Amino acid sequence: MELQTIIREFVTLFVVIDPIGSIPVFLFAAAGVSPSLHRAFAIRAVLTAAVVLLVFLVGGQFLLEALGLRLGTFQIAGGIVLFLFALSMIFGESKPEQEIEDAASEDLSGAVFPLAIPSIASPGAMLAVVILTDNHGTSFAQQAITASLLLVVLMFTLLALLLAGRIQRIIGAAGASVVSRVMGMVLATVAVDSVLVGLETMGVLNLSPVGG
Repeated sequence: MELQTIIREFVTLFVVIDPIGSIPVFLFAAAGVSPSLHRAFAIRAVLTAAVVLLVFLVGGQFLLEALGLRLGTFQIAGGIVLFLFALSMIFGESKPEQEIEDAASEDLSGAVFPLAIPSIASPGAMLAVVILTDNHGTSFAQQAITASLLLVVLMFTLLALLLAGRIQRIIGAAGASVVSRVMGMVLATVAVDSVLVGLETMGVLNLSPVGG
């Protein structure tokens, strides 16, 4: 796998998982938990999210094939959904604000909801890991690299949660909102690229450089 591809996949995973954006959600969900248990709380949330995302990474395409769907169509649909998700990050309520509001109307289930799902293992993240792995077009080694990148992003997420109190004091709620919107712009770009790649996979477009 080329370095450019590795960087692109890492950026995609980092944006859709949004470790910084999960900090306010963690602080809210852990508010009723003893500070001595915050470390275990964060670890449990990240482990839960990791299991969910790895299941989608390994079995997501098998599900598509069982339904008789082509990867190209899923890439296009996934790109559209990711683009809409990016628009909500840019123009709507920021990720922390929306998820904290949703959680306030539900009985919290500790680290699983709303922290592991849908904050860390969001629908966008589940969709992204399926789009990034093609069981027919990528080798096991390439998929292992993608899985490793996912785990690296999740480790960064865990570190951010463990330092949540300090980070929140530094950037504040407004800072977390700004970061979320900037990541929305990056995600919008990734989403458009996914649609173009899907069209190329289906033979609708030829994105090869002219003269290449």
